[in-house]
Amino acid sequence: MEVFKPANAAQLKDALAWSAAEGQTLAVRGLGTKTGLGRPMAAARVLDTSALKGGIDYQPEELVLTCAAATPLRDILLLLEQRAQMLAFEPPDLAPLYGHEPGTGTLAGALAANLGGPRRVKMGAARDHFLGFSAVSGRGEAFKAGGKVVKNVTGYDLPKLMAGSMGTLAVFDTVTVKVMPAPAKSRTVLAFGLEPAAAVAVLADALNSPWEVSGAAYLPAATAARSGVDLARGAGGSVTAIRVEGTAVSVAARCEALRKALPASAGQEELHTMRSRKLWEEIRDVRALLPDGSALWRVSLAATQSSALVAALPECAYFFDWGGGLVWLAMDEAAVPARAGVLRAAMGEGHATLIRAAEATRARVPVFEPMLPGVAALTRGVKAQFDPRGILNPGRMYEGV
Repeated sequence: MEVFKPANAAQLKDALAWSAAEGQTLAVRGLGTKTGLGRPMAAARVLDTSALKGGIDYQPEELVLTCAAATPLRDILLLLEQRAQMLAFEPPDLAPLYGHEPGTGTLAGALAANLGGPRRVKMGAARDHFLGFSAVSGRGEAFKAGGKVVKNVTGYDLPKLMAGSMGTLAVFDTVTVKVMPAPAKSRTVLAFGLEPAAAVAVLADALNSPWEVSGAAYLPAATAARSGVDLARGAGGSVTAIRVEGTAVSVAARCEALRKALPASAGQEELHTMRSRKLWEEIRDVRALLPDGSALWRVSLAATQSSALVAALPECAYFFDWGGGLVWLAMDEAAVPARAGVLRAAMGEGHATLIRAAEATRARVPVFEPMLPGVAALTRGVKAQFDPRGILNPGRMYEGV
């Protein structure tokens, strides 16, 4: 397959303008770490944007960072760490799920997929930190949206529209995000032996407490046993994890208060900074906690429904994040077509994404939640405005869109 590899923004615009004029479809690829996310595409050519990297404009005093679209995320995280700052939405490193080296994804890719980690319960989604971008639409037209300031209310909020669009509306040239000061300390309170419904109730109480919880997860016994953190791996049962971050004195006081509120029957432990960080990296990046080679579902739903969901799929390995509002499920690949309906019935009004599966399975089973008629009409209308000839990532999210 022919590959277009623009070296700069001007060449990116030229490639898209030609493709739009000729009606030539493009599979958009940055560093290629998420090509297994989404439906299989039958594009005529590949648009490789991997040369659009570097050019970082970092203003730590303003809490703003701009970079070229293919700048590796690990480079950005290292730069922020040197100034004791962070990406507060905690983007997961999903590259190893698809057979790539850790840390080889991009910030633009995380934004295009709207990927956020455990801190979402406190800090919001990726889209909430997406300030602006420059891009080229499927019409071959270069445009900008948002800006390099934390407050920007001019016109439509296009960054939020682009977040989660999976490269089907436009191709980023640069992206701008809000950054935040990194916490000085992180501790995690662990409770052992709780059943799923009881754990969700404990996590809900913690999230609704005044103790500013920044992570709330539940690992059943089999999942906890896969952890690289000794106190989780050796628990011999389930692990309910509650993270707090901030100054040393504040974190210690909040952990003490949280431990007093835990059920008296639950065993307790506490992870300090390094082990706390390791556990939440495992929860964020998923791969270490669930079986290799299985199909993976990411289900967002009401936290009160999470225990019923896993009860309906007892054959699946799983864990909860976001206080039970996010369920990661590992399912035998061969079972996906038959069990997808059970999953969607059990999740109520939630949303399921088939994060990893073989290409043949992703062609047969909807990867993203099937759209309601009204949403489908709106989606096609937006697509027609940005990419009227359907040249960008055709069918990656939904058949015919």
